Amino acid sequence: MPNTAQIIGSGPNKVICLNGWFGHARGWGPLLHSLDTRHFSYAFMDYRGYGARRGSGGPYTMAQIAHDTLELAAHLGWPRFSLVGHSMGGSAIQHVLADAPERVQALVGITPVPASGVPFDEAGWAFFSGAVNDAAIRKGIIDLTTGSRLTDVWLEAMARNSLAHSDLDAFEAYLTAWAKTDFAERIQGRALPVLVVAGEHDPALGAETCKATWLKHYPNARLEVMANAGHYPMDETPVALATLMETFLRGVV
Repeated sequence: MPNTAQIIGSGPNKVICLNGWFGHARGWGPLLHSLDTRHFSYAFMDYRGYGARRGSGGPYTMAQIAHDTLELAAHLGWPRFSLVGHSMGGSAIQHVLADAPERVQALVGITPVPASGVPFDEAGWAFFSGAVNDAAIRKGIIDLTTGSRLTDVWLEAMARNSLAHSDLDAFEAYLTAWAKTDFAERIQGRALPVLVVAGEHDPALGAETCKATWLKHYPNARLEVMANAGHYPMDETPVALATLMETFLRGVV
């Protein structure tokens, strides 16, 4: 695969980070300013059709993201690593675990999609599907999932950033991929360390959803609810998220 990942840090603890539906490898916001680059090495990977890989073509599936993640790890010479996944990336990191459990040291799911997918009613599916071509709907989804409490300036910037860094066909296909891919039977009972971070103001993938999925799937999973955050803690509470994430990962290795 093309070497388009953003690499931050040079520490011995290796971490691969997979973004959400609205994100890309260079779209993790102010979180990056608080990462410990002396003790950790972070690789932020672009999916096919996103970021530096716009125009690459598909397939746009969880299985392909997992395959590309393992190719990236091989390219970097990382035999073992931890995985951080935001939202859609939460499903993707679990697919990596399912494909190569011996390679994965720990999982950090940030407001994460479960391995069982996300059920939508007809109206919800129509709303999310409409975001493919409509910046206003993308803004509306971001507003909804952060509790309808944040400034329009940030909401509009997030929507514009998403449009600018994703191919429309990829964005459309990834909705089906994260919402309707169910591989929970492949990861249930895995005993590796798992940290699940739910946002206090996230109405969709909040604490109750995480308890009903992630905490039931993984016997060693721990849930932390991030105060003053919705679906995007890397933007809303970046210092607190970096502290929580790295405290957990230091205890893994």
